[in-house]
Parts: sequence; C-alpha cells; structure tokens
Amino acid sequence: MSSEAREWVWEHSSSRGTARLVLLSIADRVADEQCVSWASLSSLAKRTRASLSTVREAIDRLVKAGELEQLDDLTGPQRSTVYRLPLAAQAVAETAQAEDADQAPTGEHEAAATLRVSVLRRYGIRPREVPESPARDRNPAVPEPGRPRRKPAPRHTGNRHSGVPETGTQNRSEPDLNRRYSSDAAVLSASEWQVDPATHAWARQQGHLDRLGQEGLRAADAKWRAHRAAFKPRPADAWATDWRSWIAREHAPSRPNLYAVPGGASAAPGGMTRAEAHTAALLAALDEPTGTEG
Repeated sequence: MSSEAREWVWEHSSSRGTARLVLLSIADRVADEQCVSWASLSSLAKRTRASLSTVREAIDRLVKAGELEQLDDLTGPQRSTVYRLPLAAQAVAETAQAEDADQAPTGEHEAAATLRVSVLRRYGIRPREVPESPARDRNPAVPEPGRPRRKPAPRHTGNRHSGVPETGTQNRSEPDLNRRYSSDAAVLSASEWQVDPATHAWARQQGHLDRLGQEGLRAADAKWRAHRAAFKPRPADAWATDWRSWIAREHAPSRPNLYAVPGGASAAPGGMTRAEAHTAALLAALDEPTGTEG
C-alpha cells in the first residue's frame, strides 16, 4: 500500500519543499489501506537531509493543510510517532469501493476514519501505554523507596538526536516556499469553498477541462459537493487538494477510460499500465503527420 500512498503524494499533494519530502518519507512506510505509518524525527531528518526544526515545521504545515494526522494515542516501533495520511486513505477507499460496486463513490468511505488498531499491531503499532500513577502526583523532591534518585542532566548539553542538526541555515527559505502553509487559514465547509483561479488553471493545464467539458466539470463539482456535504470543515487548501483528486478520477461522459491514446479511435487496452499508456501516447504523437514530410 505504500506505493498507492506515494502516488497520491506525487500526484495530488499540494505540499512543497521539505514538507513534500517529509510526506513522501512517511508515505514510504504505509503498510495497508488505512495509510497509517510511523517515523521518528531523527529518521525523517536524516532521510530529507533537513534539520529537526525544519522537519517539525514541515509536519505542522502538513497537519494544518489536512494532509497529515499525528495519532498521539498510538506508538510505533521504538516509541516512534504514528502518522496517518487521511486524504490518501480516503482516495484508496473510494477507489476500492468504485471497483467493488462498479459505480461512483457514495461517501460511505467516511467510515474508514475508524482505525482498526488490531490490524496495525502486526506492524509494531499499538496503543500508547498510560502510566498508572502520573508523575505529577509524586513529589519530585522525595525519591521513591527502593529507587535511586537520578541526577538530572544539565540543560543545553547537546542534541539527543545525534548526527542531525537542530537548526540549519539551508532551511531559512522554507517558510517562503510554503507560504500558504504558514498562516492559520480559516476552516470552511465543502459548500462554502469555491474553486479558486489556481485550481481552475490546474484543471485546464492537466486537460481535465477539455476531457470533461464545462458541463461535465460543473456536474463533477456538484457531485463532489453532494458527497462532501457531511464532512467536517477544513482549510481551503485541503478542500482544493481533495477537489483535484476527485476531478482527476472523474470519468468523462461516454468515455469511461481516461487513458485514450492520441491518434487512435480506441482506448488503451485494459491490461496496459499507466507507464505503458503514456509511452503509447508518445509514440502515437510521433507517428502523426506534421506537414513537412517530403
């Protein structure tokens, strides 16, 4: 399932810079269709070649954008933090439902938000244990009987994440690259969110406007709003990402296969992979006459 999660990040995530690398690193450890993963700050910093402070800021931006959830009630191997990619899990659930029912998604995938923790145990993810007696109930000045009192470590003695810088000058430009993540945007309902110029330009540039047509695009937008009416409010960027994911999977009227090869009257064979379809489209374009043949 990590391949589906990574594909969603590559094709539908609106994250940029280090935030995108962090999301890809987390998606790389997704084990099943619930899109739950685990990672430590130090491992994410090493994989993205960024400082710990930059990784923390990237995670905060991804959480605010609705593309990442931090599951504090669960813990992973070696007490690592557990994350979930909610929009990727939603896309996987919708695809599975459409394949099973041979129809458009009905919104019942919202039930997938309830995690099956028993399944996650096989990957080393389990509920976080709560101590029976919180530390605040004990008097820190009086050591417990039979337990030696440890000398507290002096402050500012170094970074416990060895080999990873706490801060780095290479990341000073990150807030500018991810400017729309840095502000606390107000949350909206699906009915209140409107297609912004950037999202409309995306639909035109990706060919979805030509594929669906104005009427088809409006019909797909209306269907999306009907299915998202009961969803909780989200930031505008999160709705834009979800809307793009919906439009990308929407079938054109009387054209169920989205991977028609240019220059041919028939669609790509059902067993053709996406890479093979793109290659066939490129070869077909090269074979088309240009008017300069002698």
